[in-house]
Amino acid sequence: MPDSGASRAQRTDEHIPTNDTGAALGAQATATPTAAGVPAISLTTAPGVPAASTTGARRAGLLVTLVLGGLTALPPLSMDMYLPALPEVTDALHAPAATVQLTLTACLTGMALGQLVVGPMSDRWGRRTPLLLGMVVYVLATAICAVAPTAELLIGFRLLQGLAGAAGIVISRAVVRDLYDGDEMARFFSTLMLISGVAPVVAPVIGGQVLQFTDWRGIFVVLTLVGVLLTLVVWKWLHETLPAEQRHTGGVGDALRTMRGLLADRVFTGYMIAGSLAFAALFAYVSASPFVVQEIYGASPQTFSLLFGINSIGLIAVGQINGKLLVGRVSLDKALGLGLAVISVAALALLLMTSGVFGEVGLVPVAVGLFVLMSAMGLAMPNTNTQALMRTRHAAGSASALLGTSQFLIGAIASPLVGIAGERTAVPMAVVQVVCALSAVVCFLLLCRPWRRAGTGREPHLKG
Repeated sequence: MPDSGASRAQRTDEHIPTNDTGAALGAQATATPTAAGVPAISLTTAPGVPAASTTGARRAGLLVTLVLGGLTALPPLSMDMYLPALPEVTDALHAPAATVQLTLTACLTGMALGQLVVGPMSDRWGRRTPLLLGMVVYVLATAICAVAPTAELLIGFRLLQGLAGAAGIVISRAVVRDLYDGDEMARFFSTLMLISGVAPVVAPVIGGQVLQFTDWRGIFVVLTLVGVLLTLVVWKWLHETLPAEQRHTGGVGDALRTMRGLLADRVFTGYMIAGSLAFAALFAYVSASPFVVQEIYGASPQTFSLLFGINSIGLIAVGQINGKLLVGRVSLDKALGLGLAVISVAALALLLMTSGVFGEVGLVPVAVGLFVLMSAMGLAMPNTNTQALMRTRHAAGSASALLGTSQFLIGAIASPLVGIAGERTAVPMAVVQVVCALSAVVCFLLLCRPWRRAGTGREPHLKG
């Protein structure tokens, strides 16, 4: 049974992490909370190796946090920096708007499917090698996007960009699982939310500023440089966290059996689906909010950007409250249940407001409802990931792949439904959010059964 309140790596019988060649590192990385609430990497020194200083350990912990935060922020940057350039791409490549929109769909699809490939690879060959390979392919694909002469070629390499960029998402979660357990894992996921949560907010702003100095191709040049920088940082500072003796040795068949075993675990699947449904409610907001806020309620683009930023700040702030105040004092299931309950109440309130039950309402009440819904994601997302990964000590890469792919696919299915009734009503957005939120609650209660504490910590038996 996984530890519930301390880092898994703090046990004295843990293996010493190896580097990418399989050699033992001089010291073992373990997680401890610093006074500021940011997990540090304390060092259990191997025989004959001098102990590292406490300052050095905390620097290592902050560095790992920043590296993993950068990796998880790269995909949203790849998606959202590009948004302000869509009209310009349509004109420059002489392609219909619907065709250019496929460049976004291709990137999102690549991020979803790529995790299913990279996750099992990282369980077999370790975390560093697949991550570095993915980063190199990401850099090459992004550079080709910058010079793509046709929309069709741009779509193809955006797909490849998404496939490769998925390595950062899936392996970041697997590395967290390698180093942390229980409450410390939840704290670390909340810290990552602070870093990666900023990316979707600032990405369109950065893209707009880049367009003031260059054309749409310059955005891909910037992303290429960011990819090169992250690749160098990973190569130099992110050491291997999965020891050779803990890696899987089977091929594709073994990876599929592992994933089947994970999906057969009722509790893991419950957390995975509950988290994905909550994420779908978030996707519905992202897809519909520009139309709802600007077209229906008459807000300016500047007001929309301000509200979007405020909502993102709310999500990040609640994520930090979860990591620094609730974790360790309140069980993860209680915090998760509270988050899902608040999301459901906010979604129901939005449905009542947008359907006219309270009469004609203005933008302010709807904006408050969206803010509450978005902020509660800071309780739902880190805790579903933590509870699911706590059950997958020996298949963290495959488990992370299933979590990420499920989130992207269910979110992608929910997003188009928000416009199903046309452009003059916000009811479809609220209906999608209510259905997703209530389904997440039902899934959490029926599959995870949080009141049965004895069954929540066991890992599923996985072959291979």
